[in-house]
Amino acid sequence: MNSRIAIVTGASAGIGQATANRLAYDFTGLVLVARRPNELAETAARIEALGVQTLLASADLRLPASADQVVKATLDKFGQIDALVNVAGAVPQIDLFEMTDEQWEDGTAMKLHGARRLTIKAWPFLKETKGSVVFMSGNSAEAPKPAFAAVAAINAAIVALAKAFAEQGIKDGIQVNTILPGPVMTSRRMNFLQKWAEANQVSLEEAEKKFIETAHIERYGEPKEIAELIAFLLSPAAKWLTGTAIRVDGGEVKAI
Repeated sequence: MNSRIAIVTGASAGIGQATANRLAYDFTGLVLVARRPNELAETAARIEALGVQTLLASADLRLPASADQVVKATLDKFGQIDALVNVAGAVPQIDLFEMTDEQWEDGTAMKLHGARRLTIKAWPFLKETKGSVVFMSGNSAEAPKPAFAAVAAINAAIVALAKAFAEQGIKDGIQVNTILPGPVMTSRRMNFLQKWAEANQVSLEEAEKKFIETAHIERYGEPKEIAELIAFLLSPAAKWLTGTAIRVDGGEVKAI
């Protein structure tokens, strides 16, 4: 296999971790980015067992300097960047009328601006390899509700941002796409359901069932299902697919 290097943010848990695990079969080196070094090390150990090189970048992408640090560390170790997968970013699901300015700014700093800065810093090197970028949005971008207005607004901004990058990418030979997952069962979602169950004095099983019924879907998604889609987007078979936002949500959003 020719040398191929991917940067995956949010690689310590959930979709980011599942993506790193999946891309270990397609790339010779992976740069794992997250704020929690212990969890990153666990992800790296599984990947290195497959014979794939890793670089652990413990970085807070809310900080402007982090993008430079991640790109520099990647180039120092591997000398190239073939793919960037922007997964990192947890936006609190708080009602529109209750969320503070600080909470808005924190969510935007990580998921929107963190991804924007890292993509800009990696762009010249992605241009050299005719590489690919994947942004992580969410289906709330297409179906905003008061209870998660910040998630919806930031996700919609990511779709627009990715589309702008994709337009430039056509000129520069860089493929850019966005994924809009629905309710995927991660530890973060499980924590949310646990808190909701406690607040409403129901069991965790009842809370899980209620949210599935409310969403009118058969089941929650799994992180590995999103990871498989990302792997496809970064594969040669998908190279002509660019500037697209792909919704994968079990049919939760009913609009076309």
